Amino acid sequence: MIRSIDTLKSNFEVLQKRQEAISANIANVNTNGYQEKKLFQSTLKNVQLHNFMGGLKNEQRVNVGNFTFGNQIDGSYLNTQSGSMHETDLKTDFAINGAGYFTVRMNNGQIGYTRNGNFTENRQGQLVTQEGYAVLGANGQAIQANEANPNFMIVSFNNASALQNQGNTIYTSNAAGTQIRSEVVQGMLEGSNTDTAQNMVDLIQTSREFEANQKVLSTANQTLSKAVNELGKI
Repeated sequence: MIRSIDTLKSNFEVLQKRQEAISANIANVNTNGYQEKKLFQSTLKNVQLHNFMGGLKNEQRVNVGNFTFGNQIDGSYLNTQSGSMHETDLKTDFAINGAGYFTVRMNNGQIGYTRNGNFTENRQGQLVTQEGYAVLGANGQAIQANEANPNFMIVSFNNASALQNQGNTIYTSNAAGTQIRSEVVQGMLEGSNTDTAQNMVDLIQTSREFEANQKVLSTANQTLSKAVNELGKI
């Protein structure tokens, strides 16, 4: 019984992480440049169980078979497919028509990356994100908002899972990206690439799994209670 409760604990932790990721995707369905996050999991390795219930004196080891202690989250990845683009006609709005990320310099000097081209102009006349991060050109310098056909620094990554989410559609990476040429359209914004219908299905499935595990936990708890309170009296 104790082993089953420990296994259920691991299952609940996996389901909680899945629910958090799915909920974040649904909550950002209207966020410009948002890329939905997906988790992948695996089943833990089998372990050999045994007891000492063999022989006339119940002292010989008996192998009772294999047991799996549930699943585990192995990691996550970003859905890098482009979201649908919509027209805004604002000169400070840009969308990448293809692969890659805009490069920005955050307030702490760290380099960040984003697909969200909903920029604005600061007091210095520079193109910045809504958080005030400077948008960089291919020369590594801040882009002027009045610059015609700005040459953005567009960067791609072979392994998008190396990107670390800093919130507000901004990512950082310990691995250097590759500067690429990609078409950038002015007066347009890229929407979220969240598949709302699929995420709703995943959320319902996760909820059903929560319910199933809760029923198993209740059964295990009742069995353990009988073992402690009733068998102990014999």
